[in-house]
Amino acid sequence: MKISLFTDTFFPQMNGVSMTLNRLIHHLQHRNISHQVFVPEFAEQDLFANNIHRFFSLPFYLYPECRIALPNLLAVRQHLNSFQPDLIHLATPFNMGLCGLHYGKKYGIPLISSYHTHFDRYLDYYHLRFATNWIWRYLRWFHESTGLTLVPSQETKELLRKQGFTRIDLWKRGVDSDLYHPKKRSNGLREHYQIGNRLLVLFVGRMAPEKDLDILLEVMCHLPQEIKDRIHWMFVGDGPLLAKWQEFNLPYATFTGYLEGEQLAKVYASADLFFFPSSTETFGNVVLEAAASGIPAIGANAGGVQEIIQDGATGFLCPPRNPEAFTQALVQFLEKPALLRQMGKEARRYATTQSWEAIFDRLLLQYEHVIHNKRRKVG
Repeated sequence: MKISLFTDTFFPQMNGVSMTLNRLIHHLQHRNISHQVFVPEFAEQDLFANNIHRFFSLPFYLYPECRIALPNLLAVRQHLNSFQPDLIHLATPFNMGLCGLHYGKKYGIPLISSYHTHFDRYLDYYHLRFATNWIWRYLRWFHESTGLTLVPSQETKELLRKQGFTRIDLWKRGVDSDLYHPKKRSNGLREHYQIGNRLLVLFVGRMAPEKDLDILLEVMCHLPQEIKDRIHWMFVGDGPLLAKWQEFNLPYATFTGYLEGEQLAKVYASADLFFFPSSTETFGNVVLEAAASGIPAIGANAGGVQEIIQDGATGFLCPPRNPEAFTQALVQFLEKPALLRQMGKEARRYATTQSWEAIFDRLLLQYEHVIHNKRRKVG
């Protein structure tokens, strides 16, 4: 089996999609499956493998970390003709994905697509709601042009079904439970940031409107003073709101910027609680990473997050964009420290059942199924 992957975000870019696809490539290598990747060029790129093909790109307006490529169609065709893929995986509906879609349709190559982002929900945060119907029509056309659309959560699957998508299957996400582990808790890290005995509440993600950070800020500002003094907030990530948040001069708040690998694992394990109000997630990789690190989470009862947090067992789910409910959940953890330890252990237990290897091996079976169906129709 030979796989060609088209995406608008890839390592070393740091977001859930790029990290998932990077892990996929490593799994293909592990299983000795030939593959090639078509991606936008990136200013900080440090990957020069012969099977990674990069093209000139511009930042996407809504999400600058995601690049809109302007691919050389002749070069794409030459690479594909030489490689002769058995299947083309389209991980983006934009320019790179359109290139792969055109080639697959023209030469009868089996196509599979994956849906990663609720763009319709993002529009609300950028005052572009008028484009909602248009983007759904486009996404439906794009994904229905492939043999199967993969989604990361049951919630996303049901949403697409309501929008008229017909061929949908789950491709869940896993976590590296060896990298993200409670044993990496660091008293030195807590000393470095002068956290002391305060509860360390962690947010990891893009500092952007669609993460519902306004709800987080409302919670922070309206807590009683005696509770504020018992909490240290830590924000890991970059994005358009980072500079603005840093200007707030919030007491007991640390902004680290992007972290990865062992550095990120140490921060997770050193925290006491994960706070993630975003209601726009198709999955919520960071919530699963927190769980693997042995810390419970407070999250929105929406999107893929509601399928990771087991309400009352590994954390609390709150009505989306409801600061009062998020505040109550936070206070409950403060009043019952034993609850933190109990839920953290249960979160870790759940996370260890979500292995990347099993998830990617199931994906390979989905690849084979699409290839088989295409050949059967042609035959």
